[in-house]
Amino acid sequence: MQERNESQQFVISQEKEPAKKLKFAKNSGFQAELRRRVDELFQSSDLRERDCPQMYAKTIILLLSFFGIYSGLVFIAQTWWQVIPLCIVLGLITAGIGFSIQHDGAHHAYSSYSWVNKLMSMSLDLIGGSSYVWHWKHDVLHHTYVNIAGYDMDLEVGIFGRLSPSHARLPFHRWQQYYLWLLYGLLAIKWHFYDDFYCLITGKIGDRTYPRPKQANLAIFFVGKLVFFTIAFAIPLLFHSIWLVLASYGLVAVTLGIVLSVVFQLAHVVEEADFPIPVTEASIIENDWAIHQIETTVNFSRNNSYVTWLLGGLNFQIEHHLFPNICHINYPVISRVVEQTCQEFGVKYNQHSSLWAGFLSHYRWLRRMGT
Repeated sequence: MQERNESQQFVISQEKEPAKKLKFAKNSGFQAELRRRVDELFQSSDLRERDCPQMYAKTIILLLSFFGIYSGLVFIAQTWWQVIPLCIVLGLITAGIGFSIQHDGAHHAYSSYSWVNKLMSMSLDLIGGSSYVWHWKHDVLHHTYVNIAGYDMDLEVGIFGRLSPSHARLPFHRWQQYYLWLLYGLLAIKWHFYDDFYCLITGKIGDRTYPRPKQANLAIFFVGKLVFFTIAFAIPLLFHSIWLVLASYGLVAVTLGIVLSVVFQLAHVVEEADFPIPVTEASIIENDWAIHQIETTVNFSRNNSYVTWLLGGLNFQIEHHLFPNICHINYPVISRVVEQTCQEFGVKYNQHSSLWAGFLSHYRWLRRMGT
């Protein structure tokens, strides 16, 4: 919950933003009791908040799989029926690295050692993103102001879609439940070639300014981009034609983009999630921070261990938003405590039983927002 204080300071520093200050209602007894119960869970069991052996093993598996599939694609594959499945699998593994290694590292949930967390978060630079920019966009803006239009930049897709009731509706949005699924596939490509560079040059994430990277962080930004473009293009071009390299990159990137986009949408942009509007005069959200996190978020596929493993526990999005500094390996156990506490305090705990149920809910929400 440290993100709350950090992000409040960030928003307060926006001198040119008309709605620069946003506060939540005072902490209720619910938040304190939930924290007490989760602390007790760790104290009375063998669970570890960070430095989990399962997480270290998972990291080895994901990285070996990434470089193994990549090597097979570059040095072995010769036919389309070899290239296509390898590209799709590489896209899925790349998403897994982002969901698990990078995500836990960026939230200081991977290890109790800050340098380990920093190193793990930099796996995002390996797969084409900027760990520094992502921190401000995701850790700060999204995690504190979930589903609040104008504050949560993950809700902003420009004129292409209407994800929140607070967004303006355009005539062509009536078809967004069909075409947005295709645009989701372009997320990674846009991210690799445009978003990070735009944020670096303008000093803005969306319409909000942020501290641009300097010194070591700036060096990591450019070295990361150089490493990624070397892996994605320079090395493959030594062995294959430019058209095959571009086509292979496109398939990997589209797979990655769809998976990244859909996981976010199933957690927040569905019928069951709230989209709060601040009280204008005081710029206050009526719920306290913890209840806001829960009621704007929806879990899915909680009983599917395969989905949980690949998505880095992000199908337990409620638990992740409440306890981002705890390793995702623990989310299934924590979720039982969170759900029970919500029932006792009358807090809405939303979940979908499967991926398919989440897909359908997202589709219906897009249709509602378009019409």
